[in-house]
Amino acid sequence: MDSLKSQLKEKFGFTSFKNLQEPIINNLLEGNNSFVIMPTGGGKSLCYQLPAMILDGTAIVVSPLIALMKNQVDLIRTNSTKDSIAHVLNSTLSKDEIEKVKNDVLTKKTKVLFVAPETLSKTNTIEFLKKSNISFLAIDEAHCISEWGHDFRPEYRKIRDIIDQINSNIKIIALTATATPKVQDDIIKNLKIDNSKIFKSSFNRHNLYYEVRAKNDNTDIDLLKFIKSNQNESGIIYCLSRKNVEELSQLLNMNGVKSLPYHAGLEKKNREENQDKFLKDECDVIVATIAFGMGIDKPDVRYVVHYSVPKSIEGYYQETGRAGRDGGKGHCLMYYSYKDVEKLEKLLSKKKSSERNIGVMLLKEVANFAESSISRRKFLLSYFGEKYDPNINNDHEMDDNSKNEKKKINVKDQLLILLKNHFLNNKKVLIKEIVKNLPFDEKDGIDEKFWRTIITYSVVEGLLEKDISDFNSIKISNSGKEFISNPKEFYVSRDNDFSKTGKIENQSVKASVIDNDLFNKLKILRKEIAKSRSLPPYAIFQEFSLEDMTYKYPETIDEFKNINGVGEGKVNKFGSQFIELIKKHIQENNIKKSHDIILRTAGSKSSKKLSLIQNVDKKIPLDEISESRGIEFNVLLSELESIVFSGTKLNIDYYVDDILDEDQQEELHEYFLESESEDILYALKEFDGDYDEEELRIFRVKFISDVS
Repeated sequence: MDSLKSQLKEKFGFTSFKNLQEPIINNLLEGNNSFVIMPTGGGKSLCYQLPAMILDGTAIVVSPLIALMKNQVDLIRTNSTKDSIAHVLNSTLSKDEIEKVKNDVLTKKTKVLFVAPETLSKTNTIEFLKKSNISFLAIDEAHCISEWGHDFRPEYRKIRDIIDQINSNIKIIALTATATPKVQDDIIKNLKIDNSKIFKSSFNRHNLYYEVRAKNDNTDIDLLKFIKSNQNESGIIYCLSRKNVEELSQLLNMNGVKSLPYHAGLEKKNREENQDKFLKDECDVIVATIAFGMGIDKPDVRYVVHYSVPKSIEGYYQETGRAGRDGGKGHCLMYYSYKDVEKLEKLLSKKKSSERNIGVMLLKEVANFAESSISRRKFLLSYFGEKYDPNINNDHEMDDNSKNEKKKINVKDQLLILLKNHFLNNKKVLIKEIVKNLPFDEKDGIDEKFWRTIITYSVVEGLLEKDISDFNSIKISNSGKEFISNPKEFYVSRDNDFSKTGKIENQSVKASVIDNDLFNKLKILRKEIAKSRSLPPYAIFQEFSLEDMTYKYPETIDEFKNINGVGEGKVNKFGSQFIELIKKHIQENNIKKSHDIILRTAGSKSSKKLSLIQNVDKKIPLDEISESRGIEFNVLLSELESIVFSGTKLNIDYYVDDILDEDQQEELHEYFLESESEDILYALKEFDGDYDEEELRIFRVKFISDVS
């Protein structure tokens, strides 16, 4: 056994190195700068921890998160008899604790010191480090240096200046799990480590299965089914906001899933307790904002769910990388809705223009990833500048697009038009400018979306290249030039189609839980009841309520109350007829019902609903209610629609009378009574500008309240 391996065994108990660990460590021990790009779970931390133990002095590790530092210090201390071997220096420490840390470093008891970038930039820290014997400086999560990175931290861009103040000869190792070619270039330039040796591991995580499902009204029940199918396994669910985190964690606990929340708004003690409970398997699921997980070494996370759309592919890749770090299976599930993308774009509108433009560009890549029908693995690797070879590993069907391939279309002719018309001069071209000038043929489905699909496939297959300084621009590659000279068949599939109801073409997300036979029976019953009452079918139940019945198979009044869009009034009027039909269907088809997948919800929405009903009862104008609640008018309308469609009466005549005269109301009543669909788009088309969308929605609330 050579000396480095014996040191590995002695200091950390391991008998062999992973991936590129050994050459990286040797490079650092030889006194050279290093730049390490290694996926989450690849073993980056050992690349600086082992050299820190071997070399004379203290290694300084710049780390962006307190949770990350704490976790790493705990791990290092477990392999030593003395706690002084590793310390953190950050804003959480008291004056006495800071003095203890500094004293341990100066007396050479400490081998690794983790420092927050904000702490590093303080004058007293710089003065203290000037007096210390520093073995080298490690910059963890180095992508934070780049404005093009997904976790940009301005303090990280000051690190080079601080190093020069302490000792410009200090050797540097920069490490990141996610870096596009542009970000890599930015890190090297900012740190001035052009002479560093670059170590780049493959970004391909063979054991991870990638899947995107539509986010819709049934997402919570779908998520619960997914978690129950991974019973007693550890999982992380990422949400966009603290409020989402709290609500979803509460919902899971109400439905028998041991869950804890994690976000920056929690008390430090609570946050640490929740993290520790997850690490010790005292809870199955942690629901978190993206702050959770950076550097958390829990090897047996079996699934990572993005309940909200991630802000970038880099962020998505890093977060999904927390699954299956032990080499076991890992399921990476994203719930995608373009509405989530629009919400994030709205948040970006408040940022300065340069930050906003980068943010929007990164978001577009996420939307492209979700909607594209290309292999998700191939897409991800292409994004990080790596070519995927399906022949090397047996992971071809390890994503939903590859497993459920759509019909392929040969677009050789269209691709030739694209390449010949726009790329012969070798200059980079803006994607939106290209698409604008391409021929469309609506009859054959050759529209803007179709051309964008061809561009995406061309980039992933290497015929076109995205400009590393601007992902909105592309240029032709040598392979693309070769294609023009020697064109071959080139196959693409149309993008996944996320409709308003959240269906995704090519994937049986809803089909896997919907009972189509029962759905058709329920529609027939709905029509019969509607006919007997001289009402349109949607006035009895909307289709999403019928769909929910096929997921939950309610057999009692209490279970029926849990159906989406069903209130007390509709339960009393129609519940028994629908329950009877469902029970009969269950018996005839020998269906084994999962009683534990009846989604139980908290009552917070009920109090808001009651408050809204009370305001309407007081005849407060709807626009005033909207203003006092601090919500947009269309959101208020959605709440009113939800109330009346569930069977609760809501008298808004006082408001309708103010905006529509008697003849208009009569005309609209007749239309909605005879219409087969409640869809406002049909009404807008029918009246061709006589009424705007707001007026039609307001009257529809009155109509449903009056008739059902």
